[in-house]
Amino acid sequence: MGGTTPPNEARILIVGLGLIGGSLAAALRAAGFPGTPAEGSGPVEIIACDPDRSEIERGIEMGLIDSGDTRLTPLVEGATLIVLAVPVLAMRGVMAELAAALPPEALEGDSPRVAITDVGSTKAAVRDCALAAFGRLPAGLVLGHPIAGSEKSGVAAADPRLYVNHKVILTPAGETAPAAVARVKAMWCACGADVLQMDVDRHDQVLARTSHLPHLLAFSLVDTLARQDERLEIFRYAAGGFRDFTRIAGSDPVMWRDIFTANRDAVLASLDDFEAGLGRLRRAVEAGDGDAMLSIFDRASHARHYFDTLLNQTSYQAEYQMQEQGRLTFRAAPGGRVAGRIRVPGDKSISHRSIMLGALAEGITEVKGFLEGEDSLATLQAFREMGVAIEGPHQGRVIVHGVGMHGLKAPSGPLYVGNAGTAMRLFAGLLAGQAFDTELIGDASLTKRPMGRVADPLRLMGAKIDTAEGGRPPLKIHGGQALKGITYDMPMASAQVKSCLLLAGLYAEGETRVREPAPTRDHTERMLAGFGYEVQREGDTCWLRGGGKLTAAPIDVPSDISSATFFLVAAAITPGSNLVLEHVGINPTRIGVINILKLMGADLRLTNEREVGGEPVADLHIRYAPLKGIDIPVDQVPLAIDEFPALFIAAACANGTTRLRGAEELRVKESDRIQAMADGLATLGVEHTVREDGIDIVGSGKNSGKAKGASYGGGRIDSLGDHRIAMAFTVAALRAGAEIVIDDCANVATSFPGFTELARAVGLRVSEETQEVRA
Repeated sequence: MGGTTPPNEARILIVGLGLIGGSLAAALRAAGFPGTPAEGSGPVEIIACDPDRSEIERGIEMGLIDSGDTRLTPLVEGATLIVLAVPVLAMRGVMAELAAALPPEALEGDSPRVAITDVGSTKAAVRDCALAAFGRLPAGLVLGHPIAGSEKSGVAAADPRLYVNHKVILTPAGETAPAAVARVKAMWCACGADVLQMDVDRHDQVLARTSHLPHLLAFSLVDTLARQDERLEIFRYAAGGFRDFTRIAGSDPVMWRDIFTANRDAVLASLDDFEAGLGRLRRAVEAGDGDAMLSIFDRASHARHYFDTLLNQTSYQAEYQMQEQGRLTFRAAPGGRVAGRIRVPGDKSISHRSIMLGALAEGITEVKGFLEGEDSLATLQAFREMGVAIEGPHQGRVIVHGVGMHGLKAPSGPLYVGNAGTAMRLFAGLLAGQAFDTELIGDASLTKRPMGRVADPLRLMGAKIDTAEGGRPPLKIHGGQALKGITYDMPMASAQVKSCLLLAGLYAEGETRVREPAPTRDHTERMLAGFGYEVQREGDTCWLRGGGKLTAAPIDVPSDISSATFFLVAAAITPGSNLVLEHVGINPTRIGVINILKLMGADLRLTNEREVGGEPVADLHIRYAPLKGIDIPVDQVPLAIDEFPALFIAAACANGTTRLRGAEELRVKESDRIQAMADGLATLGVEHTVREDGIDIVGSGKNSGKAKGASYGGGRIDSLGDHRIAMAFTVAALRAGAEIVIDDCANVATSFPGFTELARAVGLRVSEETQEVRA
């Protein structure tokens, strides 16, 4: 299997030579097994025990095993790895026989002479069998479960590729020797499997829902239809979906009887959940409640696609606490040109808010230009889980069936918001006023970001919120609290904090007033007004009164100026460039990047200015012009806080020094963006000085000491999983003297899906590579 080194065992004994055991033997043979025998032992063997002698004989004929017997005890001597591939209900007898045949010391110590593992679909039952047989859990016992199979059975169905790219879950106990776990893992890796670890009870709960319940339903459905008078007609005209779903009803009945018996409690719990859901759907059908049906169907359909996408991109660990399986790298060749006319994806901030406000509104909200990135999709999915019917997205179009201010329903589990700090902070305010409890979770990057800045003022309003150590996610929000309006002076300029408190203020008694020390983006205020909710502003303070309602309104999401920035900088630094970016949002609280680039000398013009849904938009036309270093005005910093990674690249290509101050907020983004960019600039050879609240960057213009037209060198950059760092250094390659390789770029999809394709379309030379990473 891809050159994987076979396990270093003297003899592997497979107990049960059916599909699973036979396929294991076939996979080991295909991997080049026998391998090197253990030190001091004779030739390596694969042997098997099965009560059916004909299966043993067939396994030998197929070349899968060297020998076998219908009796277990004679085969145990000399075996170093024993795999129990028997039905769960047969496990007690097999364990007892092994306990009698093996000397106790063979399974003990830091490096047991013998390791035992199994393939059972339930783990608690097998663990109980081991305790009954051995009186303890031996150090050499490693319980396991390959998530693979077929409706076929018997050694004749053995498939050497059955485990390739499939998960194998190991559930070692505290007593299990790490050396034994490593040996079992090596065996499964040799078969091409991805090996994970999980707690026994968690395993049984997860598999009851993802494997056992679907099998139970398939058996029941086929049995129900097969007992009807018109069954021949039913099966004759069954479509592909029916065949796909009911295929698993052809699985081994005895095996599944044993599984359902052994994992009874978890199966019944999952069946209870399913019956409750089926009851809700039945009531919706009986009542002709189209919105309720749409909510259920749409939530299910998009959950299937959404979680598939996240799992494949390794950014969401839904069922298993697994290590990342792959890492995305950008490889940007030096040079290139920038020209054309493009439209970048929709504004992420407005996309988030369009779903939030549309869900709370009365009526149907149609959204155009919705950003179909992971962050926005996470927000959309969260509202589906709270009972909101949402159609789409399809080519940027989303239709939200609003449930009103008090129509949200308690989700069945934590709400996952991915990498979206905006979503988590805005959700905190919105959910603080609900009647039900909720928990907000995110990916590894978001878990490191500070949430005390919203939790603390929400507590002043009467919210009850629990955070992890240091005020970090996850956030546990206790519903049913009576919120009261407050006057809050924000210690830092943050549109997310302001928006969080305004959303909480919708549910609070009295007025909620927020004063900001510097202007921040005002999308929330503008969009609330667009939904008919009065928000007032005077000077640096905005406020609203709780108890009102939102009325559905259409939204045309402008292109995201943060996404446009990478192409603005690309054109600004590359001689000969001529680029138009269409329908870009130019909200006055977001145009810091335009002002800063103009101060640096960029040839940038705004054309076709207009207003769409309360938000000003324009086409941005930019051509190359030499840039100069500047002292960035402090009043522009809050207006460009997300655009600075790209602006640092502009500064590196300018003549003279660019100085940034008052940008402490950059240190608590997806990464410490000041330090991350400084480290990358150092790799490229750009002179700079890091400050506590900013940075000085000495631009080189067209440095004659570099390659022709280059401002700096190349190198390998660690983006730290920060999408803006990754995209900034991709743009930097336009003026680099050598290739720039940027690691850990998967999160670019969170804000800018299709970035590399669009970059190539306007002339950048960038490609993507995925590298396998094993735990």
